[in-house]
Amino acid sequence: MNKAFKFRIYPNTEQQILIAKTFGCVRFIYNRMLADRIEHYKETGKSLSNTPSQYKRGFEWLKEVDSLALANAQLNLNKAYKNFFRDKAIGFPKFKSKKNNHRSYTTNCVNGNIKLERGYIKLPKLGAVKIKQHRAVPDNYRLKSVTISRTPTEKYYASILYEYEDYIEPVEPEIFLGLDYSMKELIVSSDGKSAEYPRYYRQSLLKLKREQVKLSKCEKGSNNRNKQRIKVAKLHEKVSNQRKDFLNKLSRQITNVVDVVCIEDLNMKGMSRALNFGKSVADNSFGLFVSMLDYKLREQGKQLVKIDKWFPSSKMCSRCGEVKEVLLLSEREYHCEVCDTTLDRDYNASINIRNEGLRMLFA
Repeated sequence: MNKAFKFRIYPNTEQQILIAKTFGCVRFIYNRMLADRIEHYKETGKSLSNTPSQYKRGFEWLKEVDSLALANAQLNLNKAYKNFFRDKAIGFPKFKSKKNNHRSYTTNCVNGNIKLERGYIKLPKLGAVKIKQHRAVPDNYRLKSVTISRTPTEKYYASILYEYEDYIEPVEPEIFLGLDYSMKELIVSSDGKSAEYPRYYRQSLLKLKREQVKLSKCEKGSNNRNKQRIKVAKLHEKVSNQRKDFLNKLSRQITNVVDVVCIEDLNMKGMSRALNFGKSVADNSFGLFVSMLDYKLREQGKQLVKIDKWFPSSKMCSRCGEVKEVLLLSEREYHCEVCDTTLDRDYNASINIRNEGLRMLFA
């Protein structure tokens, strides 16, 4: 099994310059290899198998950075091609923009070239970098790779991936829970409880608008603009950290008491586009919550059952099973005309999701 630990690092000025160079070289090699593959295919109709080492002859500055980082850029490009041919809906590989705030590169552990000890992490080309290790790593974990990233607030992080052997005994399912997505509360469970998500982005919206207006008035390229950009980035980072903290705690609370969680396999991006709920859907990060729930359950030998997104959970009566042909989004209560049952719409859907998950599990 694999597990990653994310620690903040504090590189000195020279190391920051080399990290910035590595970011640029990784982006350059990815874009150059992609452009050459596209051009070669147009000319010959065949795929091109190119490697980063071929470009080092013409671009000597590529030798300054970690070669394993460039090799991982090639692997990422190959993976993007495989994903495209596997499912055309994913889309053709795209060029990486210099304006993208997400900057990172990955290097692999080979012959002990990466070590973590005494408050420092030894990295290829960079040497010893100061690290804030806030948790201990078990001795039986084997280091595989490290991803160095820089946030828009100019903070540096190292995500260290470890490999370890462990046997997880499957838990005999006894306690089941159905969760229905709610735009306001995030989730409503089949036991009648809701998450009551605080909507951190909405809370910070006024402050974000005010700082964003100040940023728009700053002269491009000036120091004041860069300072204001960091202010705006810090506000966004705070909202993101609040959200992740809430989702981590909520998913942990659920996995500690439940054996099987049943949930709908929703397309959140499609939902936000179709129903014009972009801000609300992005604010509660339901997809991130599901991924957290999934790996936490698997670590304890428990299960996450995903229901088909076309299952009529909202239109079905949880008592008699009658399905309504029409149910408007504005109707927040479900009333069954057959058995005269009246329930909260989301609570009724969560019960149906739990029942469907049980049917799938024991079918």
